[in-house]
Amino acid sequence: MTKESLLPRLAAHVLAHGLGQASLRPLARAAGTSDRMLIYHFGTKEALIIDLLQHLAGIYAAQLDNLLAADRPASRQALLARILAHNADPAMAPFLTLWWEIVAGAARDLPGFRAAARAMVDRLHAWLVGHMPAGDPDPDGGASYLLTLIEGSLMLGALGQGDRARAGLLAAGLIAP
Repeated sequence: MTKESLLPRLAAHVLAHGLGQASLRPLARAAGTSDRMLIYHFGTKEALIIDLLQHLAGIYAAQLDNLLAADRPASRQALLARILAHNADPAMAPFLTLWWEIVAGAARDLPGFRAAARAMVDRLHAWLVGHMPAGDPDPDGGASYLLTLIEGSLMLGALGQGDRARAGLLAAGLIAP
């Protein structure tokens, strides 16, 4: 077994059960190995969590790449609408549930969570910069703007306030009715 072969098994377990079940023994069982082998491959539990979350971020980014594979959106609004629609897909629920668990862990300053969350946000920001509409006058600022809107909308949705998020985006003219 290699680190790379373990990550998909670990990711499937964490998407199904969350990080609350991310102690070494359950993770090792899910990966078909021992907790000692996990430490051998990853060094520490914190490093394992960071690598695992980066692996999951890569899966999410690949899904977004597939979403935009056909054509680049013509506007920031079109890019926002596509990402929000993608995140509304029930298949995305495990990723979003895990994301809020990561955010909560980062807010509590649990070991590894803030670094992992920061790296994931940096990766999503870089992805957004690379997918901004052609000719966007400020891709970096636009990506930060969209990231703020996306995260705020997702948070309201997680709280059962998706209608409020949609109403705000509609009022700002950022999505179509």
